[in-house]
Amino acid sequence: MQSTKFLGAVVISAFLTLASQAAVPITSLPASLAPIITLAGPAVVNIAARGTQQAPNNPYYDDPFFRRFFGVPQPREREVASQGSGVIIDAKKGYIITNHHVVDGATEIRVTLQDERSFSAKLVGSDERTDVAVIQIIAPNLKALPLADSDQLEVGDFVIAIGNPFGLDHTVTSGIVSGLGRRGLNAENYEDFIQTDAAINPGNSGGALIDLAGNLVGINAAIISRSGGNMGIGFAIPVNMVRNVMNQLIEHGAVERGVLGIVGGDVPPELADDLGVKGRGGALVNQVAPSGGAEKAGVQAGDVLVAVDGKAVAGMSELRNRIGLLRKGQKVKLDLIRDGKPLSLTATILGAETAAVTDGAVHEKLAGASFGEIDERSPFYGRLKGAMVLAVVPDSNAARRGKLEAGDVIVAVNRRAISGVADLTRMLKGLDPNAVFLLELRRSNLRMVYSVQ
Repeated sequence: MQSTKFLGAVVISAFLTLASQAAVPITSLPASLAPIITLAGPAVVNIAARGTQQAPNNPYYDDPFFRRFFGVPQPREREVASQGSGVIIDAKKGYIITNHHVVDGATEIRVTLQDERSFSAKLVGSDERTDVAVIQIIAPNLKALPLADSDQLEVGDFVIAIGNPFGLDHTVTSGIVSGLGRRGLNAENYEDFIQTDAAINPGNSGGALIDLAGNLVGINAAIISRSGGNMGIGFAIPVNMVRNVMNQLIEHGAVERGVLGIVGGDVPPELADDLGVKGRGGALVNQVAPSGGAEKAGVQAGDVLVAVDGKAVAGMSELRNRIGLLRKGQKVKLDLIRDGKPLSLTATILGAETAAVTDGAVHEKLAGASFGEIDERSPFYGRLKGAMVLAVVPDSNAARRGKLEAGDVIVAVNRRAISGVADLTRMLKGLDPNAVFLLELRRSNLRMVYSVQ
């Protein structure tokens, strides 16, 4: 018994010493989170969405010869329903932030407030690549959450998650920021997640992650789980990224995604010394699109981009995130290393539709898409030969008629294999503008064949 008391005294003494050395004394933490939840809770809402989605693609069903021979109908749409959360960010105008996947394909959206009032909502705009959507309700006496500066977050900061997991309205969990700048959940998306151990479960999507001042720091979006439930690894979209996307969705109804006009990858560790970038990260430029913003600024293949507007770039994924969230026409300062020496350039960000023209419109039925060689970010790098789709303008011919998506790799035209962009351009530019042709591509390890009418 005496040894137990001694051990307890040692533990208490060590804890008090640690607390006295901490940047924020333990005594400054709130005794209860209730006052914070009381203020923030009314700004978090329940979202019920209903609608239709296209049934999953079957590569054989998409082949017109297979459908004709076996009499297989086109894939049908299916009814879907989803339950999630949202955060009011403008009380006067009724704007609510949620996740794209919560309202994707919805024809009916219903918002229920903490006080049990329920309203029909309209979709203002949605962006799949960041998983951010804005909806709007017309209602009196709404409460909005103030937005924090998520760039000021540090690993170890206390955070609170509020949402509606499993239909349990306004469930509150707490934890800390476990990591920052998490990427890799979906290589085609723009990701810069806050990782937290605050419990996040199905239904929390679109809900609030707040700090101890009651400010919004992130929108809860995803979890890593083997069971479908919380395992202490949850992810939230930083509010600074949300703010950028939200403003564009409210202003334009869509995101006018910026394009710099380069293809590249992370700096290979074995080349870091030779390139003069050891320990500095950066993105290695492999190709520069003709007449793009990067070429006009003077960027060359072999350059290593190490910072954008003074903020360091860890790799190609981070560079892609930064540029993709900038607006068309915006000027940025690019810090790079060329032949081991630092260099600064100023580039103008182009829109995706401009990139589609500067990268070469290979056929009017695929207008709106830009193409490049398969780069190291693609899961098909080193495995396939073909032309990679770099970007697709929404509702363009490439999206509607070609059914193309960013990240697709076109491997054949009219059953003839292609080895790259030059082959694709040569084969399609020889076709009549009214010609119907077959486009064979690879997407998520599936082989797709489309008849481009």
